[in-house]
Amino acid sequence: MLNAPTIDALPTGRVVITGGTGFIGLSLARHLDALGYEVVLISRHAPKAEGPWAHSEWDGRTVGKWARHLEGARAVVNLAGRTVDCIKSAAHCDEILHSRVDSTLAVGEALRGIEGRPPVWVQMSTAHIYGDPPEAWCDEDSALGNGLAPEVGEAWEKACRQGACSGVRQVVLRTSFVLGMTGGAFPKMRRLARLGLGGRVGSGTQGISWIHVDDLNALITHAIVNTEMRGVYVATAPHPVSQEEFMRELRRAIGMPLGLPVAEWAIRFGAYWFLRTDPELVLLGRYCTSRRLKAEGYSFLFPALGDAMEDLCS
Repeated sequence: MLNAPTIDALPTGRVVITGGTGFIGLSLARHLDALGYEVVLISRHAPKAEGPWAHSEWDGRTVGKWARHLEGARAVVNLAGRTVDCIKSAAHCDEILHSRVDSTLAVGEALRGIEGRPPVWVQMSTAHIYGDPPEAWCDEDSALGNGLAPEVGEAWEKACRQGACSGVRQVVLRTSFVLGMTGGAFPKMRRLARLGLGGRVGSGTQGISWIHVDDLNALITHAIVNTEMRGVYVATAPHPVSQEEFMRELRRAIGMPLGLPVAEWAIRFGAYWFLRTDPELVLLGRYCTSRRLKAEGYSFLFPALGDAMEDLCS
């Protein structure tokens, strides 16, 4: 089985994380630092938390002084992109698309402009690229969906392919819902569940494909050190669940026996007028698995949702 590599087996070096000051980036930075890597975060704003990393400013669109950190680096991990936790106005949709495409094109341009290129480029993508099929299970071979999220995902991955250059292996991770207590949507869901609001949302049958943040960190590290890993992977735990089952496992982990259901109309009203976010983030979903990781024998730290919930809520 291809478990996460041990500290002794890992090479050291510099890992550059572009768009690295968000929830996933800071978690990954701490993980890599603990393994002995030098970490450089590249982003528009300095990280809110202090840590064992260097930081360089970047507008997310152009090549600048930040690109010098790529010279001789062990890897570049591109996480840059505007959050989708917002009202999908025309302006926000444009920002969501261009923040991903422009930043990815800039990374490719920066790599082409140096001689000592990092041997691997790990690129974030999204499992939303499959759209929201109500029952179909999606893997790396599945057809892509229609709508904003699939269009953004396709453009994002196309920009990565356009940035390809000699000597740099590319690994694209179509990432699902990342579970962690330091950011993302999970802490909000946990608070709502503690208030008794952790029940079925809408039909409750919409799929939730998820991955523990520790598993995402381990998978990115695996992509850095495993020279056989290249191309597109679905970055998700092997057992997606329905929204109703997801909330049931969350309530079990926090010891809350009651979870009131919420009708679709109430979600749409509350998301727009109070939370100022897109209601379809919770009303729609997808069931995703990774055929490639399974075939390669990759082993997850938290393959089952119950174990992931227990770890996060203990």
